Amino acid sequence: MTKKRFSGTQNIVIILAAIALFAFFTLINSSFASSGNLLVMTKSLVPYAILALGVTFVIATGGIDLSIGTVCIGSAVLAGALCKTGVSVEEGKLWLTIPIILVIGLLFGLLNGFLVAKCKIAPFIATLGSMLVSRGLTAVIAQVVRDGATTAVKYPTTGWFQKVFTNLNGVPIGLVWVLVLTVICAVIMFKTKVGRYILAIGSNEEAARLSGIDVDKYKIIAYAIGGTFAGIAALFYTAANPSLTLAAGNGMELDAIAGVYIGGTSTTGGAASILGTLLGSMILVIIRQGLNLAMASSTSVVINATNITYAVTGVIVVGAVLLDVLKKKSAAKVRVPKDPKPVSPTAILVFGILCVVFSGAVLGLVFGILALSLFKTYLAQGNAPCKAVTAGRALSIIGIVIAGVCLISTLVYVIFFNAAFLALFAALF
Repeated sequence: MTKKRFSGTQNIVIILAAIALFAFFTLINSSFASSGNLLVMTKSLVPYAILALGVTFVIATGGIDLSIGTVCIGSAVLAGALCKTGVSVEEGKLWLTIPIILVIGLLFGLLNGFLVAKCKIAPFIATLGSMLVSRGLTAVIAQVVRDGATTAVKYPTTGWFQKVFTNLNGVPIGLVWVLVLTVICAVIMFKTKVGRYILAIGSNEEAARLSGIDVDKYKIIAYAIGGTFAGIAALFYTAANPSLTLAAGNGMELDAIAGVYIGGTSTTGGAASILGTLLGSMILVIIRQGLNLAMASSTSVVINATNITYAVTGVIVVGAVLLDVLKKKSAAKVRVPKDPKPVSPTAILVFGILCVVFSGAVLGLVFGILALSLFKTYLAQGNAPCKAVTAGRALSIIGIVIAGVCLISTLVYVIFFNAAFLALFAALF
């Protein structure tokens, strides 16, 4: 219950932060909230959000996947080269790129899972190696298939491919895809055995193994999901950016992973937030585009907005990870419940006397309530009532009754006999 409450609170904080950032950049440059800029931001958000959703499953196991960026671009490059995509490409060949891209992403995900789960290679090293392999191998194959050409792989700039994955008659259809995938990921993570086992592995791998969970199997599944989502992200990236450079994609994984950490997924696994991942990716896109427009409108100093974005993103990621560490330290503290301090019978008597003395005012009610509260605590501690306690309780009850009578009398006078109130009542009604 506590984890769910914290996750909900964290998501609310992230939403408020996103709204505040959006309002801030809109004040700096009014064009930030224009429809054209919102469309640009949506196109930028979609592939990174999908990458982040996939790698959330990997991070939830306590691992990391550095290859998703190069797998994303490499799969699109290789599929385009094999199918000879271009402006005049046949629709059948363009359709064929979709399964090829998804299969390439899945294969690299399975490779990463096998290296981590079966070969016991550290996730950082295993995925760093597959990042370099995917970057180089796909570029080499694409170059060989195209008779040594090193130019960018082209996809059609208009047509059904764009309508399906990026812009449907002015509607950012990619955002709809992202919302659907977010719901699917949330169901898998929190409502299925696969998700629960992934979280259990991230929380305590040895305990999960001892409880009968096939740890290796579900680690491979997590990396396979990450690779598949890298392939899905490639479809949306290609639709928005039809010209793909060979051996590209470096840095995309860092933005995706940053979005996951900002969204509240634990850096050591065991806790994940699918909605938080989407919100974290949104914050990064808002910051990136906002800084680009802010720097473009600045006439005093010319600074590369990309470099500022890197610095700001780094600070945010470090802050998010630090909060996660502090949260875990706080949760790990052993809290010993303290016994309530013994209640003095004299205190009950004193508060009872004060209740009677101030019974003509609201303060009397306060003292009376305190006296009765102390009386209940005194009995709960197993003490037998003494004369002072009994007297204090009796006085508090008498004082509360007197205070109540005084308050009721005052209200009756104000309502029925006060001339000013009667005049106001007559004027209103």
